[in-house]
Amino acid sequence: MTAPSTTLAPVAVRLDKWLWAARFFKTRALATEAIDGGKVHVDGQRVKPSRHLAIGDHLTIRVGPEVFEVEVLALSSQRLPASAARLLYLESEESERRREREREMRKLAAAAGLVSAVNTGRPTKRDRRKIIAFVRKGESHEKD
Repeated sequence: MTAPSTTLAPVAVRLDKWLWAARFFKTRALATEAIDGGKVHVDGQRVKPSRHLAIGDHLTIRVGPEVFEVEVLALSSQRLPASAARLLYLESEESERRREREREMRKLAAAAGLVSAVNTGRPTKRDRRKIIAFVRKGESHEKD
């Protein structure tokens, strides 16, 4: 006779699996890469992807330019819908305020033209012509 199947909350979950389930990263491979790259810390310590999380652990997670400081409230080894995944952790109010401030600063920098999202990388042909014209204009003044 087999025991009835019951769905129990896991006692411990691998860090990379939890980050994926909580939707911080799109794949487990990306979560593992971030952990190996030192972008995820548990209780202030750099850890390995296979580290088991426990409820109450404090995580610092860097995803692109944003830094999340969260406390683990629940464990899950299955990827959940975004609304349910949000219940797995509690982000500190300071972390939320800091991320919002930094997001606003990036918007202002883009609006002021300090950061160009459109033309990054090599100069276009038009840009090169402008650079050459600018340099040549500066050279003519030096000869005077």
